[in-house]
Formats: sequence, C-alpha cells, structure tokens
Amino acid sequence: MPLGDLICAAAPILLLIYWMTRQTPVPSAKALPLAALVAYGIRLAWFGTDANLVNASVVAGLLVALTPIMIVWGAIVFFRTMEHSGAMATIRLWLNHLTRNRVAQVVIIGWSFQFLIEGASGFGTPAALAAPLLVGLGFPAVRVAMACLILNSVPVSFGAVGSPTWFGFGQLGLGAEELHAVAWKTALIHSAAAIVVPLLAFRLLVSWPEIRRNLAFIALALAASVVPMFLIARVDDEFPAVAGGLIGLIITVALARRRVGLAHEDEPAAEAAGAAPSAGEVIKALFPLWAAVIVLLATRIPQFGLRGLLTAAAPAWDFPLGSLGGFSISPALVLSLHGIFGTETDWTHQLLYVPSLIPFIAISVMAWWLLAAPAGTAGKVWRESAARMRHPILALLGALVFVRLLMVGGEQSAVMLIGHSLASVTGGGWPYLAAYLGALGAFFAGSCTISNLTFGPIQDSIATRMGLDRTTLLALQSVGGAMGNMVAIHNIVAVCSVLGLVNEEGKIIRQTVGPMLLYGVVAAIMAYVLW
Repeated sequence: MPLGDLICAAAPILLLIYWMTRQTPVPSAKALPLAALVAYGIRLAWFGTDANLVNASVVAGLLVALTPIMIVWGAIVFFRTMEHSGAMATIRLWLNHLTRNRVAQVVIIGWSFQFLIEGASGFGTPAALAAPLLVGLGFPAVRVAMACLILNSVPVSFGAVGSPTWFGFGQLGLGAEELHAVAWKTALIHSAAAIVVPLLAFRLLVSWPEIRRNLAFIALALAASVVPMFLIARVDDEFPAVAGGLIGLIITVALARRRVGLAHEDEPAAEAAGAAPSAGEVIKALFPLWAAVIVLLATRIPQFGLRGLLTAAAPAWDFPLGSLGGFSISPALVLSLHGIFGTETDWTHQLLYVPSLIPFIAISVMAWWLLAAPAGTAGKVWRESAARMRHPILALLGALVFVRLLMVGGEQSAVMLIGHSLASVTGGGWPYLAAYLGALGAFFAGSCTISNLTFGPIQDSIATRMGLDRTTLLALQSVGGAMGNMVAIHNIVAVCSVLGLVNEEGKIIRQTVGPMLLYGVVAAIMAYVLW
C-alpha cells in the first residue's frame, strides 16, 4: 500500500483528534465540519474518487445526522418536561430515601439503569436518560457525562435487542452455531472487562475510599447484570442486555433498599433528605421513565409485532427529485432517498422507530397532562430545547458527513486503508489489537452496529488469511465497537447537549480514552485465553 495513501487517509482523523484534545480545544461545532472539509478535499484531490459519489456521501451524511439530532432533541424535551413538571424533584427525593449512599445512587442509575436502556434501545439513549438523573442528584455534569459514556460499554454489543451482533454481522453468512459462538465469546470478554472498567467510571463521581467501603455492593450489582447477560448469550444473541439490565436493576434496587454491602458511614443524616414521597407520588413522578422503558421494549422486541409495523419501508408515495434521487415515504413514515446523484448511495430514516417522537416527545406531551404541569410549561420546554440544539446540530452534521467521507471509496476508503494497514503491520499479533479496530469504527460512526458492518468483513478476511478462528475475531470486533462508544464523537456531543455542556467535548475524550484503552487490554488478555 502506498505510504501517501495511508497518510492522506489518516490525516483528517489526526487533525480532528488534535483540534479537539489540544490545550485550548476547537469546539466540536467547528472542528467536525472542518475535518469533514479536509476529508472532502483529500477524497477528491488525492484519491480522485468520482465527484458524484463524494457529493452523494455528503448529502447522505447530512441526512443521516437527522437520526442523532432527533434523539438528542427528544431527550432534551423529555427531561426539561420532567424538570418543569416537578417530577425530577420527586424522583430526587425518592432516590435519597431509597439510599442516600452516593455509590449506590451512581451504580443504580449509571450502571443498572443504563444497562437496561441500552438493551432495549441503543442509539445513544442510555446516557441521555441516565445523565440528567445523576446531575439532578448533585453530581457534577462533566464528570457525569464521562462516567455514563464509560459505563455504557459492557452491554453495547447486545444493544437495541442485539442489533450490533445479529445485524452487524448479518452480511458475513454466519451459521446459527457460529453466531451463538460470537455472542457468548463477546459476552465473556465484556464480563471480564466489567470487573475493572466500571470502577474507573465510579471513581469520576465518588472517591476511592467510598468505592472500597462499598465494594461488596458494587460487585453484587455488576454481577447481577453481567451474569445473566453471559448465560443468555450462550443460547441467544438478542436479549442478553435486555435481560441482564432488567434482572440487574431489580436486584440492585433491592440490595440498596436493604443496604446489603453498603457502608453506613457513607450515608448522610436522614433528616437532610426531607419527608419521603408516597408510593403513589413516586409512581406518578416516574411515569415518563417507566413508560419510556415499556414503549422501548414493546417497539424493539420483534415478538410483540410493533417493530415490524414501525419499520415497514414499502413506499406508499414516491417523489422523483431529478438528479438528487428518488424520495419516498412509507405508511409507517419511513423516509427514503434512493440513487443520490445517480450513485448507489441511499438514505433511510425511520421516523417513528428512532427513539425521538416515540417515546420521548409522545410521553412528554402525555406527562404535561398527567403530572399537571404548570401553565406555560410546554412553551418553556420548547424554547429551552431549541436553545440547547443550536450547538449540537452543527456538530452532528459535521460528524456524520465526516464519517460518510471516511467510508466512501470501497477498498480505497479511509477506513479500509487504515484497517488493512493495521492488520499488515501487526501480523500474527493482530488478535491482541483487533478490538481497537472495532473501537476506531465506533469512534467514527458512534455505533457498534456500523462498526461491525464496516469492519466485520475486514476482520473475517484477516481470520481466513491468517487461519484464525473467525468467531473469536468477530467477538473481539464487537467488543471493540462497544468500547469505542466511550470516545464516539456524536455520543459525546449528544450527552453534552442533553446536559447543556458547551465546549467540553475535548476534555471528555481525554478522560474516556484511557478506560477505552484499558478495555482493549482486557480484550487482548481474553483473546489469549480464547486462543
């Protein structure tokens, strides 16, 4: 491979990393569009890729950005509604009476609750739901963002009802037994990482002495989610995270209520929390959260039948747009643009399936009535949500265009060139670094599923060429895609937007890259064990 090709493929990525992590970082709303512009120029000038294909990728990237933009907007509306309706105040009071132990609060919300939401939905939803709850309990917002990103890694390979595994590797022609092997090996590696990596996230919010004093509770809580995930992954690749999250959340709340493994000296005086809300008040205040979980589960689990209805893509209306392509809308409001600029580049957006209008906006509207929100709440929520979206819209548009430009070009695309170069340089040591390629894909795309779709074929071809077990290498790829969520650009932009943080993306990346690298070390050790 020509050295110039590799340098040009990596240049936009290196520039972006430099801009966002230097002493005075460039805001993501500027850095990401600039990186996309550099990638655009290199793709045309150096690689000579067809201009129609490059421009089609830009258009597709702008349109694909609608998905994270809608999710972030929906999450902001959702939590502004809970704040202004008084629900958050009641929830904070209830959590303080459930347990005033700060470690228990972090574990319940940051670990167990996120685990369940990841299993049900994915799409960056877990951090968007959990982070405001932790901030509402008094934890610092920037550290909450970091902790939530780190903790939302273990269940990601089975997020959105297992999509990164069964869909991400769906094009590789794996048999049922091979897919199950990928699933349980993935779960095994994640289980090993769960022994150490979550502690780094907890340390961002509580002290090491607090962690040591409450270590028994932490160990039980981690095991309550991880053990069911691993056991179910032995026979199924869709429900490990859903079941692990649900079982883990129930057990962890029960442990906290009974103070099992918790140090009494870490609990503030009881009178500081105020009078406990009644059970009816708690259930009512929690309505947006439990209703969102129910809707997410009902619309994600195929057996309920709603998922197929919300994702039905057969067009009901077609609108030719000339050289731009053919636009269509299905009865389920699936929007599609095909043949952009005469290329094979397409775009699809499942308006009712992407977690925004359903459940976030729909439940927010219901909550205004159910929670008897004060007059003017709706207007206040919409204004605050619109104000918070100004920064992330530019960042997310730039991020998704950047990603699409890195993936255009087939075998000459930046991601392919970088992936093959890494495999060639490492040779027989590749299995110990394979997870980092998956992380690189998630860093670009903010999705384990897309990382598996993009790099799964590379990992599979490397396994064939080197005579390695393909299921183990694909498991390492999936683990890498999950751990890469810690540093995924648009995930970081999204959680910052929900929390109202400005120009903190570079600081967050600097803090989350360490746990991500450690995760890769654990994956390498497990690769040695599995081989």
